[in-house]
Amino acid sequence: MKRSASAVWKGGLQDGRGTVSTETGVLSNTPYNFKMRFENEKGTNPEELIAAAHAACFSMALSLFLGQAGMTADSIETTATVSLDQVEGGFAVTSSHLQTTVKIPNADRAAFDKAVEIAKSGCPISKLLNAKITMDAKLA
Repeated sequence: MKRSASAVWKGGLQDGRGTVSTETGVLSNTPYNFKMRFENEKGTNPEELIAAAHAACFSMALSLFLGQAGMTADSIETTATVSLDQVEGGFAVTSSHLQTTVKIPNADRAAFDKAVEIAKSGCPISKLLNAKITMDAKLA
């Protein structure tokens, strides 16, 4: 299974503008720029998209592991907060904090805690920073 998205950037870092699109069209030429990423201008940015992906991935993984423990959640509401920090040599995503609220009738607390820990480390987006990175680069 492969999924793709694309980005176009025009101009310099601070005065330039870009758009991001996904193959499904959910995002289609969605704008982003320096102020959206490093200041508080309304719009999206790469870290927000990673946070959305992490929250969604974790919630789905938790559903799987809860099911394996014999539990089905009425709801799983997760927020991921991704930190972009200045570090030696530039900027880096230094953390992603997951906050989740799960409603399960008659939940087994020990099984719930175990499922949460497995989902936290086991969802594919949690593993992303350790992923193999490949690239095709073209200069036009």
